[in-house]
Amino acid sequence: MTPTPIPTPRAEPVHADSPYQSYVYAYPHKSAYRPFTERPALADLWRDEDVSALSLYAHIPFCEMRCGFCNLFTRSTPPAEQVTAYLGALERQAEVVAESLPGGARYARAALGGGTPTYLTAEELTRVYDLTERAFGVDLSAIPVSVETSPATATPDRLAVLDARGATRISMGVQSFIDSEAHAAGRPQKRAEVDRALAAIREHASADLNVDLIYGIERQDARTWAYSLDTALEWAPEEVYLYPLYVRPLTGLGRRARAWDDHRLSLYRQGRDHLLERGYEQVSMRMFRRADAPAAEGPDHCCQTDGMVGLGCGARSYTTTAHYSFDYAVGVGGVRSIIADYVDRDRADFARAEVGFRLDDGERRRRHLLQSLLRTEGMDASAYTDRFGAHPRRDFPDTLAELDRRGWLERDAEPRLVRLTPEGLAHSDAIGPMFFSAGVSALMADYEAR
Repeated sequence: MTPTPIPTPRAEPVHADSPYQSYVYAYPHKSAYRPFTERPALADLWRDEDVSALSLYAHIPFCEMRCGFCNLFTRSTPPAEQVTAYLGALERQAEVVAESLPGGARYARAALGGGTPTYLTAEELTRVYDLTERAFGVDLSAIPVSVETSPATATPDRLAVLDARGATRISMGVQSFIDSEAHAAGRPQKRAEVDRALAAIREHASADLNVDLIYGIERQDARTWAYSLDTALEWAPEEVYLYPLYVRPLTGLGRRARAWDDHRLSLYRQGRDHLLERGYEQVSMRMFRRADAPAAEGPDHCCQTDGMVGLGCGARSYTTTAHYSFDYAVGVGGVRSIIADYVDRDRADFARAEVGFRLDDGERRRRHLLQSLLRTEGMDASAYTDRFGAHPRRDFPDTLAELDRRGWLERDAEPRLVRLTPEGLAHSDAIGPMFFSAGVSALMADYEAR
């Protein structure tokens, strides 16, 4: 008897004229989430999941300022009483979520993000660690933990907490070491403050240091870009992330898109080559890691298959068949409204998912491919086949053929690998959207920003 073929995704039309269409850090994007018709119980969503190597994420939606390029869920300078109320709600949520997970849940990775987690005081940071460890029965010092910080909040007392609690990675967005460029990107910081923060991290923390830099800022050129790269390298960061600047449509930069695209791509290639020549290895389009930096030790974790537990409004949670979160906004009014709603919730409100996306078989295939292909090592086709019963070239023949035509896939890769060329990696922000389903693309297009 011939087995019934597994339904496979249909390749969508290719639209890759610009190399900068969408930063694909997760699939589907949160703008494809919608309120669930009937809010599912978290216990039901997690009941049949493998919870042996989960990722744990806590979102702190507060910053000392809102950067002009930022589209994250965050509020600047909230009143102190709201921060206190938020941590109270975070604790209630953590307790309910932990009770909803199957017994024996174990954690392989954790992160504090935002916003800026170090906007919290040292005492408040300690509270976040305490409530998380207590609710989930996890020793955060025993697993890799990444924490976001900023030049203004990387203070010795806060860093002492992170070091004492075993943080293994501290990431700071510098964007540019030239004040005028940082200001042009909407980050009104002073170089002296950046230097002080980097010195404090190196003095008071043993964690790996990541420095974020942005290219494509107005009036930034090859000379000033090289200066920021070299200045960052003076601190010997274990990681460097290079982000292209994205701007809202209809701005001056947006209207001269082709010239700006070419400029950003030129700066990207310069930054990539600069880091590779100085002992860094490329992990993805954005991420570069120092070749001599030891890998963080911890339990195995596979982002394609292992789930994520998110805490706080702005955090997402991933199971095999559903992604869920709270409502999403970027504008000041929307963010404040969502935070106000979050802090008023009681325990029962945290027991059900509110907003999210159900992943069918085709969407799971797309997610697996995107989380693999957009990294330097590429996608292990045998692992994909083991999971889905088909080779990715059978599931995505047209789109992968288009990547072949453009010279963005390696022709001499091992048979089991589907891997991007260096030029393919440079176009990751165009390649990612090529694999979005028609349904996800329509939801994202219909999303009303607020």
